Amino acid sequence: MVIFAIGMLLFSIFIFLSAIHFYWGLGGKWGASASVPTNEDGEKVINPKPLDCFVVAIGLSVFATFVLAKTQLFSMAFPTVILNYGVSVITGIFMLRAIGEFRYVGFFKKIKNTPFGQRDTKYYSPLCLLIGIMGILLELLS
Repeated sequence: MVIFAIGMLLFSIFIFLSAIHFYWGLGGKWGASASVPTNEDGEKVINPKPLDCFVVAIGLSVFATFVLAKTQLFSMAFPTVILNYGVSVITGIFMLRAIGEFRYVGFFKKIKNTPFGQRDTKYYSPLCLLIGIMGILLELLS
């Protein structure tokens, strides 16, 4: 029952994040201004193109599929080695994202007083940490 709850929550988070990235890839503007790190002068540190958004969206959809397969909520023919290590890799990615790169992203960033920095501290990094913790729990309980 706990595995089911964790799996459904992770799946829902990944599908929601994937949908937002598809929306941005299609030219959507809602939330986009505060979703990219900026320096102290307000200049974007990265300038993602629509293709970048689509790649992230597809990756998040694949992550959602891995979670469903790992929790056995969905039967999919993944090779055992991929299924065994897939969620661990996903967990690692999100734990590293929560820690950050020490300048613009993550709990240990130096640039905090930008719209992105404030949202990253309040929402994005805690969400990444939560995903990482749920991934660890999923691995331990399954």
